[in-house]
Amino acid sequence: MNQSFEKEKYAPIGVFDSGVGGLTVAREIMRQLPQERIIYFGDTARVPYGSKSRETIVRYSRQIIHFLESKGVKAIVVACNTASAFALEALRPEMKMPIIGVVKPGAKVAAEITNNGRIGVIGTEGTVGSHIYTEMIHRHNPRASVLGKACPLFVPLVEEGWLKDPVTIEVAKRYLAYFQESDIDTLILGCTHYPLLRSMIGEIMGGKVSLVNPAYETAQGLKRLLAQHGISNDGKEEKEPMYQFYVSDAAEKFKNFANSILPCEIEEAQLIHIEE
Repeated sequence: MNQSFEKEKYAPIGVFDSGVGGLTVAREIMRQLPQERIIYFGDTARVPYGSKSRETIVRYSRQIIHFLESKGVKAIVVACNTASAFALEALRPEMKMPIIGVVKPGAKVAAEITNNGRIGVIGTEGTVGSHIYTEMIHRHNPRASVLGKACPLFVPLVEEGWLKDPVTIEVAKRYLAYFQESDIDTLILGCTHYPLLRSMIGEIMGGKVSLVNPAYETAQGLKRLLAQHGISNDGKEEKEPMYQFYVSDAAEKFKNFANSILPCEIEEAQLIHIEE
């Protein structure tokens, strides 16, 4: 095995999102691939991505990928549904390393597990409006019927920490009523914030509806991708730090939110000016 290949194996994974939601993806990678190092970037100065144009999201994503490349990552996870929908395919030809988004893994699982072929998707306006989940689901299950619903209030409620608050429950009931009348048997949590509301959404939808968490499925997909390229970290070489966090604004707020959901304590999130 050549030296550069061996070195690449111990390089970190680059993970990015428009803000804090992608931390649910980082959390799944930490749980499922505990030997892998992570460099996370949250674009907190320019959040949300869900209401921005395709061109803007491609530009932002390109800047972030260049930053992560400068940090020597071996693979990139686009831990943002909107960026996965709008930027992933546009940027893939420019990439020299493996890259994975959160849409395809979740769509594939939903297409496989549905029994009646009726699948619901909740997400930002950008993700739902792009019909990317419909497109990806139809690649695996052309006859599936896909219903989308934008749930824009979920993100601020999650970031406020109101995960089980009566206000959040009421908002969720209003959003999800759309699906309760449509006989879906599978629901994709198509925004990286939404896994934090999983138990509440599950209670409202009932036991007959399977919830698909793309954060979990993405970590599984990443595991397969690294193995396929022969760059899985075997843990034989311990490198510090395991996890590094960078943001474009509001570092303290980011750190507090991260420490409320991650399985490890983070001491700092470094502020960088991504456009420079």
